[in-house]
Amino acid sequence: MDHSSLTRRQFIRFGTGIVAASTAMKVTVLEPNLPSAYARVVPPSDTVRFASIGTGVRGCELLQSSLRVPGIECVAVCDLYDSRHEAAKEAVKKDVPASRDYRKILDRKDVDAVIVATADHQHRRVLVDACLSGKDVYCEKPMSHTVEDGFAMIDVTQKTNRIVQIGSQGVSSILYAKAKEIYGSGRLGDVFMIEAYSDRNSASGAWVYPIPPDANEQTIDWNTFLDGAPKRPFDPVRFFRWRCFADYGEGLAGDLFVHLISGIHFITSTNTVAQRAQSTGGLFHWKDGRDFPDLIETFYDYPNFRVVLRCNLNNEGGEFIGFYGTQGTMVIKDSTLTYTPQDTRPQPESYSIYGWPNHLREEYLRDFHAKYPLPTPLASAVEDESETFTMPRGYSDLADHQANFFNAVRTRKRTVENEEFGNNAAIGCHLANYSYFNKVVATWDAGGKRIKS
Repeated sequence: MDHSSLTRRQFIRFGTGIVAASTAMKVTVLEPNLPSAYARVVPPSDTVRFASIGTGVRGCELLQSSLRVPGIECVAVCDLYDSRHEAAKEAVKKDVPASRDYRKILDRKDVDAVIVATADHQHRRVLVDACLSGKDVYCEKPMSHTVEDGFAMIDVTQKTNRIVQIGSQGVSSILYAKAKEIYGSGRLGDVFMIEAYSDRNSASGAWVYPIPPDANEQTIDWNTFLDGAPKRPFDPVRFFRWRCFADYGEGLAGDLFVHLISGIHFITSTNTVAQRAQSTGGLFHWKDGRDFPDLIETFYDYPNFRVVLRCNLNNEGGEFIGFYGTQGTMVIKDSTLTYTPQDTRPQPESYSIYGWPNHLREEYLRDFHAKYPLPTPLASAVEDESETFTMPRGYSDLADHQANFFNAVRTRKRTVENEEFGNNAAIGCHLANYSYFNKVVATWDAGGKRIKS
C-alpha cells in the first residue's frame, strides 16, 4: 500500500531513529535443571543396574548416552545379531554378559530395569514379560506397533506397578521445558494452530542402512525376529531396515511423527489423542520395496487446536515445531527456541478509510488517536522484543531422558512420558498411517479404543 499516513507501529519504529533499529533479540543459553544427568550425584547404595534388550544403532546410542548418567550400571546386553553383542560392549565400555535370549536377561536377579530397543513389533511382548518379571522398563518409541498392543502394555504396567518411560527424549529437553513454560504463561495468547516437520535427505535418513558383511542365518536369530510377524525366508534387508516394513514398524509416522507429537503434547500439556486425522503423501524416491511412503503430511483435529505434521525424506529441512498464537509465535528449530510477540495494540484502519472522503478519514483518525494515545517508543521496543534460547554446547537431552527414568526407578514416581502418555502419542502415529493407507479420514473412537473411518 502506498498511503501517506503511517500505522502506529510504523510511526513508533520509523518515526524515531533510535527505535528504528531497536527491536533487539535477547539470546539466552539454557542451563540444565535438577535432577538432570548433569547436576545430580547418586550415592553407590542407590545404583540402578540395568540391561539393554536390543543393541542396534539406537540401543548402542542409548548405551553410550547412559555413560553420562550418574548412579547406573549396565550389567548385561541382548540382541538377535551376534555382532551387536560386541558393539554393545564397545558402546558401554565394559565387558558385560551378552545373549540372544532376552528371557535370560529377565531371569537375572541383579537387573533392576531394562531398556527395550527392539523392532517395534516386539515392544509389547518384551515389555509385558519384563513387567511380569518385576523389571522397570525404558521402551523406545513408538510405544506400540498396534492400538491393541498399546492398551495391553498399559494394563500390565499398571497391574504390576512398574515404572515405564517411552523414549522420545525431547520430553526431557531443557529446550522443551522452556517452551512449555512460555506456552503455559499465556504469552502466546490463544493457540489454535501448530505445525511441525522433520525432514531428511539421505540414504541413512531413509533407513537404507548397509548390510554388515557377516550377516547370515548363523549370526542372526531370524526365527525369533519373526515372532509376532508373518513367516518369511531369511532376508537381511528386512532385519536391518525393518522400519521400512509394516510387519515390524510404522514408517515415518512411528519413527519421526512420534517425536513431534510427544513434544507438542508435552509443551501444551495435552495428554490425549487427536479426534481425527487425515493424511496425504506418497512414495516418490525411495522405491526399494518398502511399504511406507517417503513423504507424509497429516492434519490432526484436537479439541482446542489443529496440528499439521510433515515428514519428507527428499529434502533436508531439519526439525521444526511452530506454535501460532493470537499474541505471539514460538518456534523450535533444531536446537533453538524463539519467541516473537505479535503487536496486538489497537491500530487505526489503514486501508478501507481511503475509500472515504478526506474529512471523514481525518475525523476518524483524530477520534482514534484521542482514544488510543501513542505509547512511548521505549515501551514499544520492550513489547516488541523477541527472545531466543539455545542449549549449552555438548548438552544431551537423551542423557537427561535416561536420568529421569532412572530417578523414577529410585523414587517410584511415574515419569512424564509414562505408558499413558506414550500410548497417546503412538495412537497419533497409527491414525496417520490408517488414514494414509485407507485413503480416509481416521477418527479416534475413545470409548471403543479403536480407529474407525
